[in-house]
Amino acid sequence: MSQTVRLRSKTISIIIVLLLLAVLLSRVASATPPSDEFIRGYAMALMQRDFKITEASLKVRDGIIYIQGLNASDADQDRIQSSLSSIEGVKQVEFSKGEKLSSSEEQPEITPRVNVFLPRGLLFKPLLADPRWPQFSASYQRYLRNSRLASVGSATFGESFSIYRFGGPVSSQMEVGIQAGVFSIFDLDAESLDLVNADYFVAVPLSFRKDNFSALARVFHQSSHLGDEFLLRGQTRERINLSYEGFDTILSYALPLGFRIYGGGGYLFDLDPSDLKPWLTQTGLEFRSPHTWRNGSLRPVAAIDIQNREESNWDTDVSARAGVQLENPDFLSRKLQILIEYYNGSSPNGQFYLEDIESIGIGLHFFYN
Repeated sequence: MSQTVRLRSKTISIIIVLLLLAVLLSRVASATPPSDEFIRGYAMALMQRDFKITEASLKVRDGIIYIQGLNASDADQDRIQSSLSSIEGVKQVEFSKGEKLSSSEEQPEITPRVNVFLPRGLLFKPLLADPRWPQFSASYQRYLRNSRLASVGSATFGESFSIYRFGGPVSSQMEVGIQAGVFSIFDLDAESLDLVNADYFVAVPLSFRKDNFSALARVFHQSSHLGDEFLLRGQTRERINLSYEGFDTILSYALPLGFRIYGGGGYLFDLDPSDLKPWLTQTGLEFRSPHTWRNGSLRPVAAIDIQNREESNWDTDVSARAGVQLENPDFLSRKLQILIEYYNGSSPNGQFYLEDIESIGIGLHFFYN
């Protein structure tokens, strides 16, 4: 136990270094602000692709975006303002409710798309450092001081989809969706790159968003399966058929300067093994730089996710990641993150949930929303 405490005490300094590195990269990136023409093009593409808005008049002067003729609810207007403010070089976003455009430019009024089947995007953004957030990713992990594994390949196949979006209370938006993912690890030191463990996850989330506040509540199922090659090696004394259902809730708030905080908890039921303790908590901090490099194509990011589980006597599981996010103004919903990754805590890999692990690695993470 003392060794575990000593190992986990190192994570605070690692987290600070990762966050400081991301902020430093952001400061360097902001040295050469983009032109008004670049901001206007980026903003128009974002409004068209993420908000389905094509008729409003948009001008940029000295880094200030002026929008006229936008017929949208206060909630949609706040979302647009928050999204456009994240563009590199934008100082302010102003909306004008004055006269309509001249007759030669006049367009039909815009109706906010509130009740939508299969809408674009997600009301609740992905948790960047959560080891079990459904996404497409591939990473190399080096396990430290582990007698079972050393070089590990991690592959994740999954995604979150919004099924139906509708208006909620207090001018908010809500949506029902689906999440699904497969989380697998491979022993890269084995001759045949043996599959060690695969976790299968599916959830039905209900999301809520009002201005900078968002929330997610979901019911989920997870089951774990050992790889056949790994079983034949006889390295596990007893096979644990880990499986459970559960529900959790996460609250999130977007802060200035690209920061985001979140926190919540959950409860597991229909447990196998039946003596698995059910309660868990989750908190985190994320940083998505408001500044970018190379005309909006590179954005520094960093995140830390902290989980505590009753099963592990409320010991802290820490996941920290930092790196860059690759973006394309023409495909704003698609993002590729290249991240340095660190994990210290109870293993998130099914069969081995009773073991403590520490790892460092590098990964590619794809997001399509």
